[in-house]
Amino acid sequence: MIKTVQLTKKYGRLTALDSLDLQVEKGSLFGFIGPNGAGKTTTLRLLAGLLEPSSGQIWFDGQEISHDPDQARWQIGYMPDFFGVYEDMKVWEYLDFFARCYHLSPDRRRRVVDELLELVDLTHKRDAWVESLSRGMRQRLCLAHALVHDPHILLLDEPASGLDPRARIEMRELLKELSSLGKTIIISSHILTELAEMCDHIGVIEKGRLLYNGPVQRLNRQLHGQHQIRLRALSPDDAIETALKSYPGITDALPGKNGWEIGLIGDDDSLAGLLTHLVNHAVRITHFSETTSNLESVFMQITTGDVE
Repeated sequence: MIKTVQLTKKYGRLTALDSLDLQVEKGSLFGFIGPNGAGKTTTLRLLAGLLEPSSGQIWFDGQEISHDPDQARWQIGYMPDFFGVYEDMKVWEYLDFFARCYHLSPDRRRRVVDELLELVDLTHKRDAWVESLSRGMRQRLCLAHALVHDPHILLLDEPASGLDPRARIEMRELLKELSSLGKTIIISSHILTELAEMCDHIGVIEKGRLLYNGPVQRLNRQLHGQHQIRLRALSPDDAIETALKSYPGITDALPGKNGWEIGLIGDDDSLAGLLTHLVNHAVRITHFSETTSNLESVFMQITTGDVE
């Protein structure tokens, strides 16, 4: 859905973004992580059309956006890290105002406002003044603002910044729901535990350069050089150990209070074959899954140059 080719942004001698080749699949919930000043916000502003690139290309759904930038903007809903709200408006008026900016007809505006208030759980605040809303409610209102024209792509810069735990959970569940509706979502965040629970793909950026772009599972294998598997079973440990010893590619197998931690070298066929092998050896499995590293430890390894 989103592709950048050698995307570069310079401010005089400073290179904020250096030849970025980014790919985000359609319908993906994509986590964009990096230290302060790495280029995350610059990337999102370029994608949103708020900045002009120094060089490079941006593609949305197979179309290079410079050919029709106005049409490209209709595909984007952008929520910045620092947003302004018109506090002297009522909640419904705020959304209605932006719906007018997108030239929605009166009937459609009313319908869209009602639907968005329900989506972000602000129907009960419809006639409240914006200035009376909590920070979490304002965040949800600004997300609704980004959705008034039903964009295919959402660019969210630190959407959970400053929220209390309950508001973070509500925002996370809302973003999962939007992803299930087919939206392609890029989330820039420093809260890595939140991204680990939400995102299926991540991009890691440092000093304007992209260090990794792809599924979290693949990154885990890249770091460890093997599959990391958690197994729980009702069978005795000695029976499980015997079955594991007879399967090729097992590098380690350690029992623990939460089950067996198993290392396996091989491709996805080897992973599927291990499950079949255990079943054929009468191991009574209750849980079998590939685990991922803690995203914070992954981030530290990548940004300190431990992974190519």
